[in-house]
Amino acid sequence: MMGIVQSISLWLIPAIIGFILLYGTWKKVPTYESFVEGGKEGIHIAFSIIPYLVGMLVSVSIFRASGALDYMIGFVKPMAEAVGLPAEVVPLAMMRTISGTAALGMTTDLIATYGPDSFIGRLAATIQGSTETTLYVLTVYFGAVGIKKMGDALKVGVLADILSFIVSFLIVLLVFGK
Repeated sequence: MMGIVQSISLWLIPAIIGFILLYGTWKKVPTYESFVEGGKEGIHIAFSIIPYLVGMLVSVSIFRASGALDYMIGFVKPMAEAVGLPAEVVPLAMMRTISGTAALGMTTDLIATYGPDSFIGRLAATIQGSTETTLYVLTVYFGAVGIKKMGDALKVGVLADILSFIVSFLIVLLVFGK
């Protein structure tokens, strides 16, 4: 069974790409020219998001260095511990909304410290995979396409992150126990 899954995963992406190329050729779409145009557009987009990316990275660094993150964690930690949530994952939950790279570093540290099969390790991995870097997405991608009014997207994104965090905790608790 595992050999079949490995074979499928090995050939799925090339098969999809091949199908798209054949279908485009059959529909008389200039596939190579379309690919080159897409590449040009991708490079243009990459350059256009650099200022927003730099701004977001500087903001995250200032947020962490100022002690604001530690203050927020200190405020939330007693409530988390009251419901049985390990205090060690609270910084991860807060940072995941802001920066994927910082959150990945925290996840790596938690797994290295507590082990991948520990409750904290499993919870950290689940949080890492189930939430989004909402502030990063809003800043970089919305900024790159010129969207100025992002209040509703921010509210929905942060709500989704909070719910993802809660559901991650509940699922890891139900599936693996404490």
